[in-house]
Amino acid sequence: MEFCDECGGIIVPEKEGGETHFKCRSCGKKYRKEEGEMVIREEKNKNREDLVLEDQEEESLPVTDEKCPECGNDKAYWWMEQTRAADEPKTRFFKCTECDHAWREYD
Repeated sequence: MEFCDECGGIIVPEKEGGETHFKCRSCGKKYRKEEGEMVIREEKNKNREDLVLEDQEEESLPVTDEKCPECGNDKAYWWMEQTRAADEPKTRFFKCTECDHAWREYD
């Protein structure tokens, strides 16, 4: 993630005439980035129940007694993330230790 040197706002990609440019979300300042300087990764998730666990080793995650809705196993890795506004509770995620099915639980 990159930030504007003028106001500190987040710089986001903007398509213009088939080309991608970068623009500050707050003040509108435009930036030109060469290919390779900035990586754009866009993920669209049609089904919010499908979860991707990246950059976390399962072995380092704590295990709890939670029944997997897919295979019925009673052990799952778990972690928490702030997926909504900061004034709302965190979301608990689980991943089955047997079948790797992942699901979430809201408070």
